[in-house]
Amino acid sequence: MSDLYFTTDLFSQFDRLHQQMAALFGGNPTSIRTDRLSAFPQINVGTTDDSIEIVAFAPGIDPKQLEVSIDKGLLTIAGERAQETRPADEATRHYAHERFSGQFRRVIELPQHADPDRVDARYVNGCLCISIGKRESSKPRAITVQ
Repeated sequence: MSDLYFTTDLFSQFDRLHQQMAALFGGNPTSIRTDRLSAFPQINVGTTDDSIEIVAFAPGIDPKQLEVSIDKGLLTIAGERAQETRPADEATRHYAHERFSGQFRRVIELPQHADPDRVDARYVNGCLCISIGKRESSKPRAITVQ
């Protein structure tokens, strides 16, 4: 048994230290796993045996306004969401306005085994679904022992 005894949870202390350091240095995220609630569009990234799957949540955007490109291992999603057009009502005073409108650009670093020649993008129910195939050389294969 150790002679050291901590009265506080070390992980919560590390978390508090991390938050303070992020605030001190501008709070810039260091990875895709970092909390990016202010980023638009928000994304989910996953993988299958054959592809990398990316879903960008972009409701209210005309698919013709979306631009998807891959260059040097970076996937870029750019576009513009029009400002909400509601009839002006002088009796209504807004206290909060959380819906993003305007131009946006999101860049995602792809793994080395992503094949930029095998990309499929579709817009379904407010979600931009992007599937990027993996290079054949990166897939597992059985080797016959002689």
